[in-house]
Amino acid sequence: MYLRKNIATSEAGFIFNPATGDSFSANPIAAEILHLLKQGNTVAQIKESLLATYEVEPLRLDRDWDDFFNQLKEANLLES
Repeated sequence: MYLRKNIATSEAGFIFNPATGDSFSANPIAAEILHLLKQGNTVAQIKESLLATYEVEPLRLDRDWDDFFNQLKEANLLES
Protein backbone atom coordinates (compact mmCIF):
# COMPACT_ATOMS: atom_id res chain seq x y z
CA MET A 1 0.00 0.00 0.00
CA TYR A 2 1.36 3.33 -1.01
CA LEU A 3 0.05 6.82 -0.62
CA ARG A 4 -0.20 8.60 -3.96
CA LYS A 5 2.93 10.69 -4.53
CA ASN A 6 1.04 13.92 -5.11
CA ILE A 7 -0.83 13.73 -1.78
CA ALA A 8 0.27 16.44 0.63
CA THR A 9 0.22 15.72 4.35
CA SER A 10 1.17 17.68 7.43
CA GLU A 11 2.28 16.61 10.88
CA ALA A 12 -0.97 18.10 12.21
CA GLY A 13 -2.97 15.58 10.16
CA PHE A 14 -4.03 17.70 7.21
CA ILE A 15 -4.30 15.69 3.98
CA PHE A 16 -4.71 17.36 0.59
CA ASN A 17 -5.27 15.75 -2.80
CA PRO A 18 -4.26 18.37 -5.40
CA ALA A 19 -5.72 16.30 -8.23
CA THR A 20 -9.25 16.62 -6.83
CA GLY A 21 -8.97 19.57 -4.45
CA ASP A 22 -10.26 17.38 -1.61
CA SER A 23 -8.86 17.83 1.87
CA PHE A 24 -9.19 15.69 4.96
CA SER A 25 -8.22 15.76 8.62
CA ALA A 26 -6.54 12.83 10.34
CA ASN A 27 -6.02 12.18 14.01
CA PRO A 28 -2.42 12.16 15.33
CA ILE A 29 -1.97 8.39 14.95
CA ALA A 30 -3.32 8.42 11.39
CA ALA A 31 -0.98 11.33 10.61
CA GLU A 32 1.91 9.29 12.01
CA ILE A 33 0.95 6.33 9.79
CA LEU A 34 0.82 8.57 6.72
CA HIS A 35 4.21 10.06 7.59
CA LEU A 36 5.74 6.60 7.96
CA LEU A 37 4.21 5.50 4.65
CA LYS A 38 5.67 8.53 2.89
CA GLN A 39 9.07 7.63 4.35
CA GLY A 40 8.84 4.24 2.64
CA ASN A 41 8.18 2.06 5.69
CA THR A 42 6.41 -1.23 5.04
CA VAL A 43 3.06 -2.13 6.56
CA ALA A 44 4.81 -4.62 8.84
CA GLN A 45 7.30 -1.98 10.03
CA ILE A 46 4.55 0.53 10.73
CA LYS A 47 2.40 -1.96 12.64
CA GLU A 48 5.42 -3.07 14.68
CA SER A 49 6.16 0.55 15.55
CA LEU A 50 2.56 1.23 16.57
CA LEU A 51 2.40 -1.89 18.74
CA ALA A 52 5.64 -0.87 20.47
CA THR A 53 4.56 2.74 20.99
CA TYR A 54 0.88 2.47 21.92
CA GLU A 55 -1.10 0.22 24.22
CA VAL A 56 -3.14 -1.57 21.58
CA GLU A 57 -3.97 -5.22 21.03
CA PRO A 58 -2.76 -6.64 17.70
CA LEU A 59 -6.30 -7.64 16.66
CA ARG A 60 -7.61 -4.16 17.41
CA LEU A 61 -4.76 -2.64 15.41
CA ASP A 62 -5.58 -4.90 12.45
CA ARG A 63 -9.27 -3.90 12.54
CA ASP A 64 -8.49 -0.20 12.85
CA TRP A 65 -5.82 -0.49 10.16
CA ASP A 66 -8.28 -2.08 7.71
CA ASP A 67 -10.90 0.60 8.46
CA PHE A 68 -8.37 3.40 7.97
CA PHE A 69 -7.07 2.03 4.68
CA ASN A 70 -10.59 1.46 3.39
CA GLN A 71 -11.23 5.16 4.05
CA LEU A 72 -8.02 6.08 2.21
CA LYS A 73 -9.07 3.92 -0.76
CA GLU A 74 -12.54 5.47 -0.85
CA ALA A 75 -10.95 8.92 -0.82
CA ASN A 76 -8.69 7.87 -3.74
CA LEU A 77 -5.52 8.58 -1.76
CA LEU A 78 -3.76 5.26 -2.41
CA GLU A 79 -1.92 3.97 -5.46
CA SER A 80 -3.76 1.18 -7.25
